[in-house]
Amino acid sequence: MNKMQKGFTLIELMIVVAIIGILAAIAIPSYQTYTKKAKFSEVTQATSPVKLALEACFQDLGDLTNCTPGSNGVPANAGSNGKYVGGVTVTGNGAAAAVITATSNTGATGVDSNQAYNYTLTASSGVGTNLLNWAKGGTCVDAGLC
Repeated sequence: MNKMQKGFTLIELMIVVAIIGILAAIAIPSYQTYTKKAKFSEVTQATSPVKLALEACFQDLGDLTNCTPGSNGVPANAGSNGKYVGGVTVTGNGAAAAVITATSNTGATGVDSNQAYNYTLTASSGVGTNLLNWAKGGTCVDAGLC
């Protein structure tokens, strides 16, 4: 009497394990990049209140000369204000330019430390022209690299 054995052979199980290993080798680095981008987005978003305040100050006063940190509605330069944000500073205030820089926290896990993300604000010249231009820059412009 012959009994039919049911189940998988060893080779079939080894093929399944190999396929799972290949998929994991592809998925894990992508996931790590995704989580790094998500964490660094906190750093990029930390510049938003300062950008808004500088725009409002510029519209009220007509130039950036008096739009300095801690005055005319512009927040003062701040140290660590989040899990991944090391600080947000405004520098270079003058009649036509300002730079907002957000840096990643030195002790944060999952984000490269001391990476800078900044916006350079330039005001267009000319009487009656209240236009502002923002340009991204810094050591970490692409959040996928930080």
